[in-house]
Amino acid sequence: MTKGVIATPHHLASEVGAQVLRDGGNAIDAAIAADAVLCVVYPHMTSIGGDLMAIVWASGESSPAGLIGAGRSGELATIEAVRERGHETMPARGPLSVTVPGTVEAWGRLLERFGSVGLGAVLEPAAGMARDGYLITVQLSQFLLAGADLLGREPAAYALYPPMEPGMLLRNADLAAALTDIGRNGINGFYRGDIGSAIAAAIKKRDGFITRQDLATHRSQWVDPVAFPYRDTIVYQLPPPTQGLAAAAMLVRLEAGLDFRQARDEAYALRDRYITDPDFVTAPAEKFLARDHVPASRGAELDGGDTVYICAADGQGNAISMIQSVAFDFGSGIVAEGTGMLLQNRGAYFSLDPGHVNRLEPKKRTMHTLIPAMAARGGRPWAVFGTMGGERQPQLQAQVLMNLVDLGLEPAEAVARPRMAIQADGHLAVEADYPGAGAMTRKDPNVMLMPRRHHSFGHAHAILIDGPGEWRAGADPRSDGSVEYAK
Repeated sequence: MTKGVIATPHHLASEVGAQVLRDGGNAIDAAIAADAVLCVVYPHMTSIGGDLMAIVWASGESSPAGLIGAGRSGELATIEAVRERGHETMPARGPLSVTVPGTVEAWGRLLERFGSVGLGAVLEPAAGMARDGYLITVQLSQFLLAGADLLGREPAAYALYPPMEPGMLLRNADLAAALTDIGRNGINGFYRGDIGSAIAAAIKKRDGFITRQDLATHRSQWVDPVAFPYRDTIVYQLPPPTQGLAAAAMLVRLEAGLDFRQARDEAYALRDRYITDPDFVTAPAEKFLARDHVPASRGAELDGGDTVYICAADGQGNAISMIQSVAFDFGSGIVAEGTGMLLQNRGAYFSLDPGHVNRLEPKKRTMHTLIPAMAARGGRPWAVFGTMGGERQPQLQAQVLMNLVDLGLEPAEAVARPRMAIQADGHLAVEADYPGAGAMTRKDPNVMLMPRRHHSFGHAHAILIDGPGEWRAGADPRSDGSVEYAK
């Protein structure tokens, strides 16, 4: 009997998740164990110093629950404070871009509500991998080389992550100790103990905004996902501060017959106009879900998109769609000394324009790119899917869902199929093996041909649930990932 299935962007994470399922853990346990491994082996994409979002459809429930594990800006973070430090726009890297890490608290909340084993058990494989070392993949080697200038600004970061060749062994004893500490002392130990003190000290030393109080008061938020129809399915996305409504707006408009560019431009115009922390401003969901046209405009989009997406399902009937990130590649570029963890630069998405809905304010969650997704048929979960890709996620997700629903493709084919994405400058980037890509570039000078299976088009994964204990799954060949079935 198959106990479950998991897909992640690194085979080591998938293998650990599958072992948790074999050992009696459920899909939520497996996903967190896999995520912790990714925080070790994929430092360019994620970190325990990042944020996490999840949608969980628990066994026996009639609808899914959403968790927003987004950290807030520091209590000292103001537009004036950034300008006083000599910046005219929000810094993309460095201490001012750091927000409170949301991942560890989210792990705790997910396990508390849905898990079947303790935090220590799910984090131990990752701690062991950090302690004993893991082999550098070709992709990580390329990112280490490309990130050398950023990481070289910080001695602690460069010491952990210097340029390395594929096949070399990388160890991180400090990260192993931090994961072990979290497993023993729980989320309180992270946010209110020695690790929290180390994070606050690292930021204070660099004249940033995060304080011990910011860490001590952090909480995740349980939410009801936004539900809307697409063809014969009901799709679930997270509400603000995520860009889930933008993904919904794009699918609604594609189904109404708009072309890809128009659907994207209208969805993104709404996103840039309305989405921010709902504790500050409420976004009008009806504008996103209506099929009326809106004036399209290009917002100040960012190129970052270094993220991991995980999906898992188990024989008990649980399914989880989970996404976690350090924001840009290697995040802020800062490692809190003694912790081995890179701190995220999620604050880069704030605006210094006082009139912008997503303007920087103290203790605020920025508009967030992370959007896990699910789709249901007949009142039961049918598809669990998502992708990394930063601000491109609504575009990439839409193509994966259309592959599954409109074209009826198998999950492996749906996530591997060539994709396209409209960039912030209006150019259409197309993978070289996209159908008709050559003709598109000859006809339109705004079309950019990209290498096939390029990471900028996301690492998408998907599971289709055919019935109790029956799944089909796919892991994106653009990643180092795999699908693992636990038998």
